[in-house]
Amino acid sequence: MPLTVEQGSPLPLLLDFAGLERADLEQAAVGLGLPSFRGRQIFQWIHQRGVSDFAAMTNLPRLLRDTLAKQAAISEPQLDTRQVSSDGTTKFLLKLGDGRRIEAVYIPDTPGQTFCISTQVGCAMACGFCLTGKMGLLRHLTTAEIVGQVRVMARETGLAGTPFNIVLMGMGEPLHNYDATMRALRILTDDKGAALPARRITLSTVGVLPGLQRLATESLMPNLAISLHATTDDQRDALVPVNRKYKLQELMDVCRAFPLRRRARITFEYVLLAEVNDTPDDARRLVHLLAGIQAKVNLLPLNEADGIEYHRPSEARVNAFAKILADRGVTVSVRKSRGRDIRAACGQLLVETPLTH
Repeated sequence: MPLTVEQGSPLPLLLDFAGLERADLEQAAVGLGLPSFRGRQIFQWIHQRGVSDFAAMTNLPRLLRDTLAKQAAISEPQLDTRQVSSDGTTKFLLKLGDGRRIEAVYIPDTPGQTFCISTQVGCAMACGFCLTGKMGLLRHLTTAEIVGQVRVMARETGLAGTPFNIVLMGMGEPLHNYDATMRALRILTDDKGAALPARRITLSTVGVLPGLQRLATESLMPNLAISLHATTDDQRDALVPVNRKYKLQELMDVCRAFPLRRRARITFEYVLLAEVNDTPDDARRLVHLLAGIQAKVNLLPLNEADGIEYHRPSEARVNAFAKILADRGVTVSVRKSRGRDIRAACGQLLVETPLTH
């Protein structure tokens, strides 16, 4: 397979090793006149040890390191600023090679350590309760930019080399940037790299059906979370505009057919909006929708923010909704909002800083 520069890459003149899967990096090494094992060594330095400087790759000959520095690059998002919430959640503002910025979030004690990463600059899905959707889609992230977020956050949090979880729930719709996202997941799970087990990765989607159907055929299978948020087409058309193209029943049929690991479940995320989708009738319809699916429901009381017209329901309404689900045998949890005071909670990621180089 020929190596090409990804669309949107800020390094069009250099081969960016950071976005190459191990086999492709070995191929790139051969293309530079090197034995393939040199590509494997470089892959390990980047993704296992978090090194982005050829000069630090001490098991490569010095002349080779100097040559690689002229012929190739290892791109990485640059840390712009960080904010720490009163609950320990940390939001990272990361600057990309073209001056665009994205946000990623570290959530400690969840009960594991969790990195919430982005797959796009902005988002085209335009969900009515999400600030990222207000940005529109500026561009897709490259594989290197997706993987690079993890490398930067692991280094900055001191978690490099220790177990952590990844959720693709930051800025963007992962299945709208399918190829780059899946390449990134293959790199992250490679046993010569970060060796992250697939069970530690959760991909969240609003239900882009072609991508979801394609995901069902992959050998690499992350945990799946469906951003549902409504129980009728009229309601979901207003809240999640992609539903106008891929209707609710079509989405549920694909979920019923989706292959799952033994004892695994699909998580259905449901943002509760006061007096919009939080009624007892909504809860009963949700039970009906999930019939025949190995499912669990994660209820998310809205994280209010300027620019979002909806409101957070009372704790009593949240508990009443959850009780209806639980009483009818649905596994349900209510997500505790993290990082709300620094606008790092779900639906609150929004980059307002200007584009600079």
